Amino acid sequence: MLIQITSLTKNGLKDWFVQRVSAVVLACYLLLIVGYVVGHHPLQYVDWYALFHRNSMKLFTIIALLALVAHCWVGIWTVLTDYVTCKFLRGTLAVFMVLALVAYFVAGILILWS
Repeated sequence: MLIQITSLTKNGLKDWFVQRVSAVVLACYLLLIVGYVVGHHPLQYVDWYALFHRNSMKLFTIIALLALVAHCWVGIWTVLTDYVTCKFLRGTLAVFMVLALVAYFVAGILILWS
């Protein structure tokens, strides 16, 4: 039985939109982090802990992690379907990429809440 791995939304326009929205979320998250680092110079562990101890920051980090996973998957799927012509190899690579993205997401959650 062959597992069919498809795009995120099964619609090219929706995938394009997901990737653009996720890019905006990631840009906002990056600007927040950079602004915090610049505003708390010299940055110490207490400052960093205070930032990530807030539930609002934890929620924004989870949203950014989800945006990163969605953004990566759309990009990976696009590259695999455009450049890997062997269906078996494309499917195998896609499975490994999904496993890696899930592992990264789980690791991010564990780091955030530990």
